[in-house]
Amino acid sequence: MPIRTPLALAAALASVVGLSACSSMGGSNMSSTMAPFSQASLPAAVQVPAGHKVAMETVGTGDITYECRAKKDMASEFEWVFVGPDAKLWDRKGAQVGRYWGPPATWENQDGSKVTATQVAVAPAGTGNIPLQLVKANPAMGMGAMQGVSYIQRVATQGGVAPAMACGASNAGQKQVVKYQADYIFWRAA
Repeated sequence: MPIRTPLALAAALASVVGLSACSSMGGSNMSSTMAPFSQASLPAAVQVPAGHKVAMETVGTGDITYECRAKKDMASEFEWVFVGPDAKLWDRKGAQVGRYWGPPATWENQDGSKVTATQVAVAPAGTGNIPLQLVKANPAMGMGAMQGVSYIQRVATQGGVAPAMACGASNAGQKQVVKYQADYIFWRAA
């Protein structure tokens, strides 16, 4: 599955879904010709509770690393285990505005402010795509765009699932990197 570039994604999303465009992660310069992000079509489990508003929208493109390891309670069986992400965050116009990495899962704006979060829920996103996700943000570190972020949604996921190649004793400890893309929607209390 090809991963689209942020500019191509922005154009596709704007024309198909009607998502709003942000000029920067910290701003709310929404284009008056585009509808704001709506979570109405998302599964209830990953919807942000009432009383919050969209603070910024980003597209994350990058890699997820997996490692072949023995299963926790079955040392004779092996599986690909999620190690962590490494992605760039782009605004809807295609400008890089931050990055996302882990562990722990950390979203950082170019102004130096950053936030970690705790998973609340996930929902299936379709074959070959990592799940949709809702996380509750911890208090932000540093002053800037991440101040006051209360929730982050991962939506419109593409790719990122564990490798299809075999994982066993012969390749235990081997790491594999897979490409992925997802929209990260940041919310603040209204």
